[in-house]
Amino acid sequence: MSERIREYFHVLWLAAIVICAAAALFAVFFVSCTRASGGDADDSAPAMKDAAMAEDAGTETSATPEPTPSPTPEPAPTELQETEDMGEEYLAKCVFLGDSTTYGAGVYEALPWPQVWTTSIGTMDLGAQSYVDLDVYAEDGSVRSLSIRDAVADVKPEYLIITLGLNGISYMDEVQFKEEYTDLISGIRQANPDTKIICHSIYPVTDSMAPTGISNAGVLQANQWIYDVAEATGTRYLNTHDLLMDDTGNLNADYGNGDGIHLGPAGFEVVKTNVRTHGYQ
Repeated sequence: MSERIREYFHVLWLAAIVICAAAALFAVFFVSCTRASGGDADDSAPAMKDAAMAEDAGTETSATPEPTPSPTPEPAPTELQETEDMGEEYLAKCVFLGDSTTYGAGVYEALPWPQVWTTSIGTMDLGAQSYVDLDVYAEDGSVRSLSIRDAVADVKPEYLIITLGLNGISYMDEVQFKEEYTDLISGIRQANPDTKIICHSIYPVTDSMAPTGISNAGVLQANQWIYDVAEATGTRYLNTHDLLMDDTGNLNADYGNGDGIHLGPAGFEVVKTNVRTHGYQ
């Protein structure tokens, strides 16, 4: 091989070596850049994840807690319980609606007439509650004839104590008795929703009333019906019956007026005291 050919091949080898070296350096540079770029991406991912977790944690921490539900208050018992003596001021806010057993409160001046609601003949039947007219007295002594519902709408008594049903014992069954009593309560509420209704027990009688169809067994049964109506309608029941009877279950002679069915002055004092000491709350 001539000297010129050897020099030619020598140049080719050197060029090949230079090209390979350049290619190797380019490869190394490319891989380094790629790793650096990939490393940045990998490093940023945990940081972003940590930031998101921190944000979520902050959101959970600052979230408004669920309010604690308030306990539902226990409903008041149907029967009025003993309280401190509410006094004459409380009693003066009460109107007594009833039959002849209520009429006596005005006759004996146990209560002023404006607080006593009954008919002009001094008695009243539960069965007539939807149409009967009452004598409603004003403070000046004047009197108006009004239905029960009109009287309630006009006077708007704060407390209305109902003592009715004695006359119905002799002819009413449970269904009729409760229907009339419930209708009465409904009518009063429509006339004045703010009036607080107290369903009052019927008073005991003596055995001498048995021939009229009114007995103490009937009174006890009717009082249970009255209690049932009070419970069903969400009104209140006041038991004065037990305070007025003697050891035999009859009307205590000390509290009656001697006719076997009506109270005397001492009996009405028991009624008033029981009303004051079993306040509507």
